[in-house]
Order: sequence, then structure tokens, then C-alpha cells
Amino acid sequence: MNDATGIAAFEDAVGCILHYHQRTKHHLHQYARSAGYLDWANQPDPFRTFAGAPRIDLPLGSYDAGATPYDDLYRPGAVPSRPLDLGSLGIFFELALGLSAWKQYKDSRWALRSNPSSGNLHPTEGYAILPALPGVEAGVYHYVSRDHCLERRCTFPGAEATKLAGVLPQWSFFVGLTSIHWREAWKYGERAYRYCQHDAGHALATLRLAAAVLGWSAHLVDSIADADLAVLLGVDRLDDFARVAPPDREHPDALLFVQPAQRARNATQDLTSFVQPALALLRAGAGHGTWSGQANALSRSHEDWSIIDRAAEAAWKPATTPRPSFPNSSLGTRGGEPVLPPVSSSSKVHAAQIIRQRRSCLALDGKTSIPAQTFYRMLDHLLPRPQVAPWDMLPWEPLVHMVLFVHRIVGLPPGMYLFERSAAVHERLRAAVTAEVAWQRLPGCPEHVRLFFLSPDDCRRTAGVISCNQDIAADGAFSLGMIADFGDTIRQRGPWWYRRLFWEAGAVGQVLYLEAEAAGIRSTGIGCYFDDDCHAVLGLDSDRFQSLYHFTVGAPVDDPRLTTLPAYGHLQRARKDPTA
Repeated sequence: MNDATGIAAFEDAVGCILHYHQRTKHHLHQYARSAGYLDWANQPDPFRTFAGAPRIDLPLGSYDAGATPYDDLYRPGAVPSRPLDLGSLGIFFELALGLSAWKQYKDSRWALRSNPSSGNLHPTEGYAILPALPGVEAGVYHYVSRDHCLERRCTFPGAEATKLAGVLPQWSFFVGLTSIHWREAWKYGERAYRYCQHDAGHALATLRLAAAVLGWSAHLVDSIADADLAVLLGVDRLDDFARVAPPDREHPDALLFVQPAQRARNATQDLTSFVQPALALLRAGAGHGTWSGQANALSRSHEDWSIIDRAAEAAWKPATTPRPSFPNSSLGTRGGEPVLPPVSSSSKVHAAQIIRQRRSCLALDGKTSIPAQTFYRMLDHLLPRPQVAPWDMLPWEPLVHMVLFVHRIVGLPPGMYLFERSAAVHERLRAAVTAEVAWQRLPGCPEHVRLFFLSPDDCRRTAGVISCNQDIAADGAFSLGMIADFGDTIRQRGPWWYRRLFWEAGAVGQVLYLEAEAAGIRSTGIGCYFDDDCHAVLGLDSDRFQSLYHFTVGAPVDDPRLTTLPAYGHLQRARKDPTA
């Protein structure tokens, strides 16, 4: 491919992804295309399994009895690193991608998970690429949340396994994520590709935070091509997916490198010095290894949403130049010293408890207020700091900011606010906001929390209307729309950054979920909103900044008709916890 052809292909892909985003906007007079009804007979199976793949049960129960306080997740060096073994892998996957509870209403029963999902449809699948461990062969494993087990998809040959052990630092491994777009498209139609990326972002954050519970770090391997990731995870193996229709297949999303946090802090060399050789060995292992398992079909029939396929093709990522050292990133530092003060204390509750109890609220009470200091602390946790989860995972400066609708925060006037997660965006964002607003800093707000009071108002009706007329956006203490540095990012960096912007938004949402739980309240993500009507409240009139995700935080109103059941009660009798 010559330079002119490559540039034309790049521009075509950028145009395709921008067209997808524009076409899938909701409007007051018209929603993005969907089936318009729920075909319950073809609801996708929420659990992917591979028949014939050997299984390894992961421990359940009390392995993490000496639990990590939630506050320690945000204090570098506070959590000693656990060894990598089946027990720690069990905690890691449970807190990242595992079940958190079952809900039941009459004869209907459904699972909740640690990683949130639009409509609880769970398009995200998780994989581990492991070196040889006691009781575990070196290879590629698929995690089944329902059964809390690893399915061995590929066993590496002895030579590659030995070389891999020599390249990777002790107790390190890789985690991969994929998406099954059909799971979301079944309900949401064309807009589903957006929601899959939200969910991938939530999953990336849950993986990083689960790693922090164990004293591990996790960093996005952002240089890898999607095609190479598909090979490593085996999702390119059409014979293994022969029993399923194309919509039931998996698209590669992201690869994380996990290692002890202490080693990441002390590393003097760039991660790429061993990650890249390890990836070469993994490609060889995948090519020469022994694969097993046949993917299960998720639905008997499928609706055709070809626009999602075109968007996925346009956002397909090529190999890119590895970024500089992730653990020693300059994010949040000046001259090697942190600019921001340490994250303030929020909760002494165990991190695992907060992660397991996280729920998406169904309704808010419309009257509970929260203190301003609690609000500021939530925003503070959204700022990147070196070696602090989850933001040290992403090797780029913050690109997602927020317009906030404050309803009931003690000490703050109700109205519209704007929160910048990076000072670098200020001049461009201020120029793009054409609404006549004040840009006022309020007394009492920490200097490093870049919160601007734009206009005093009762924003409850506005917040509810732009979030698809949902009362839950008006009934919280506050709600928000996440405003991404959008058009220029995609045109300059590549169409695959469309996915990364949504990933960052999903990670922001995950931190808000946990911060709400730590504060004794609750929250929920809102994927249904009127895009351009949200832009209109700020006077945004181009694609330079776009709203990608909405959120609301407040006191929940529980539905007494629902029964909550233990996450793994169905396994407790069949599997004894070896650490009990």
C-alpha cells in the first residue's frame, strides 16, 4: 500500500466512524434505530463457554479474609503484592469480571457482575494468558463468570512456555478482553457498538482495581494490533466458532499486562523491553500450541445490524509504536514529583466488600443531599496520579471531562458546572462553549479540582429531559454528561480512538460507582441520552467535543419485589474452599 492509498484508507475509516457516531445519536423527535421490541426467544446467552476445553475451578470464599481497605487502593505501596497462584487468580477474576449476586423476581432469575453492563447484557469476555503455575499449564484461558473457572483454550508447547517464563517477570501475566456486539444489539440496535465500548471501559477499570486489591499493577498494552490480539486469544479461529453464527463471535478489544505493583514502581526499564519480546513468544505459542474447545451459540437467530460491523471494521486497530514506560509515566507529575496531593480518605470498608456490593440503582429518592466534601472527593478520585488505580492503566492524558447538573449538594448552589480532568483542555473547551456562562471557581473547592460553576439554575428538568426523559437523572444529588475531546482526537490519532474515548468514559463511570458505594449512596450509568440536546446546554456546535456517557448519583430506592441471592451459592455445595 503506497502512502496515498494509506492516507485515503485512513480518512475513509475516520469518516465511517464519525458517520456511525452521528447516525446513532438519539434525538428528542427520534431515537437511534433498534428492533423496537425485545425478541425474548432469541435473547443471547450471557455466558460464553467452550465445550471440550479443560476446566480449572478457581477457589471461592474466604481466600481474601485479610482484606484490603478501600482507601489503600489509592495509596501507592499500601498493599503488599500477593503471589500469582490459583487463589489470587480467583480473587482477581471474581472482583473484576465475576458474579456479585443473583436477583430474582417470581420465576425469573438473573446474575449481576462486578463489571457493570448496559442492560445487564454483558458483551465483554475475559481471557488470561498465563505462564506455567502450580496446577496450571502455560497457555490461554477463558474465564467463565457463572462457574468461576478457567477454560484452557490453548496449551503452549514446552519450548515456548520455557522461554516465556524466562522473559516475563515473576508473578506477571496478560489479560485480554473481547466483545460480542450481538449481545447489546439484540436490545439496543445500532447504538449497541457504543455500549460495548462503555462496557469494555468498565471492565478495564474493574481489572485494574481488582489488581490493586492484590497489590498488583495493570497497564494497557496499547501498541498491539487487533489482528494480533485476535490470534493470541484464539477468537480468529473460525473452526472453534463453527457452531455459532457470525454475530455470536468475538471482537478483540484490549490487552493488559499485570505484574506486582512493587516491581512496577521500582522498574528502571521500559515495559516494552520485555512486553514486546513476550508478545512475540505468545504469537509463536498460539501458532504452535494445542487449542481446544468449541464456542457455544448464543441465539438461534439474529437481526442484521451491518452498521455495527462497518463501525467495528473502521475502528480496527493496526500495530502502533509502543508508548514510553507506562509505570513511570509523567501523567500527573512535574519534574518527577506529583503535582496533586494524595487522594483524600473516603472509606475504611474493605475494597472487596465495596466492589461486591456495587449495584446500578433503579430509582433515586429525589430528596437526599450529600456534603460538598463528599462531592469534591468523588471528583478528586477521577484525576490521574502516578501508580494509582485505575488511571495509571491508560497511557494517555485525560480526554473525558464532565458537565455536571448539581441538584442537592450541601454548600453548593444548584446549577450547571463543568469539571476538567486536565488543565490542558481549558482554553479549547472554553472557546468551544458558546453559552453565556460564568466559569466561576467557588470557595472551598480544592485548587487542584478544576470545577467551574457555569450558571445557577434548577437543572432537574433539563437533566431528566436530556437523559431520555428519565427521572433518575433529576432525582439524584447530581447527574452529569461526560464530554470527550472527540473530533480532533479521532481525526489526528486514528479511528480506533473512538473506542478508547468510550473506554475512558466507562472507567470514569466505574470510579463513580465505587465512590458512591463508599459514600453510602448509589449511582447508575445512563447510556440513553439526547446527544445534541446535551451539547446545546453548553452551546457546543461542532464535533470537537461530544457527550459519550451520562451518569447519576444519589440515594437509591430499592424494589422490594426483588430477592437478592448469593453470587456463588450454586457452587458452594459442589466446591469446597481450600482456604476455609
